[in-house]
Amino acid sequence: MSSEQSAAVAATDERAPERGALLLWMIFTGLSVFVAVLLWRYGLLHLMVTSDRTYISSVIAALYIVTCVHCFLRTRAIAREGAAGERCRAILAAADGGAALESDAISLPKGLITDHIKSLIEKAKAQARGRIDQTLLLRSLADRLRGSNGFGSFASDTLMKLGLLGTIIGFIIMLAPIATLDAADKVAMKSSMGLMSDGMAVAMYTTLAGLVGSILVRIQYYMLDSATQRVFSDAVTLTETHVTPVLERRNDG
Repeated sequence: MSSEQSAAVAATDERAPERGALLLWMIFTGLSVFVAVLLWRYGLLHLMVTSDRTYISSVIAALYIVTCVHCFLRTRAIAREGAAGERCRAILAAADGGAALESDAISLPKGLITDHIKSLIEKAKAQARGRIDQTLLLRSLADRLRGSNGFGSFASDTLMKLGLLGTIIGFIIMLAPIATLDAADKVAMKSSMGLMSDGMAVAMYTTLAGLVGSILVRIQYYMLDSATQRVFSDAVTLTETHVTPVLERRNDG
């Protein structure tokens, strides 16, 4: 790699815009942890856990943590792809595309975008001449970039449904004592009121946990999908401006 290319790559590493996706996730998660610590400090989380006899709220919290870890891994992967794409752009711009493409993208950083460029080179060799249509390859790149991002929608729906399940169970617990309730028996009346209170607590806490968890997961994966879309758009721009014109010109020549 020439000194000009090295300088371009170094300048790109300094700005690396897609790293902002990982930073944004860390800020959002940090605020969420701060709020959770405050709730625990004032005993609200402890009250929710001890009041939920079904432990559905605890299951929701565990699933939310697993989902956050998955979102972090996907966000980090997308951030790396974005940084690799920017380095590819700097190298191809500095070399005017030709040198890097002649060496079959060996000098380009590893990543899905580099793999896409290699596929374009192979297609150009097989096609020999004419316009290079990368529509199908771009669809494949989009699918590979999205990866397992769909897990976010599944997790969000699951959290919501677990909250609704807790609501139904809570109402069942609350209404069950009414069938055997004797208004003349004050002791039974007091016991029944306690069971009804426990059922209402289960219904309310599980619903709250499910709704909050689902909303937070939606926000995280919305940011992840936005970052993925930006990386894909940058890849399309990169290949249309620095790769396919060079390959088409080389074939026609």
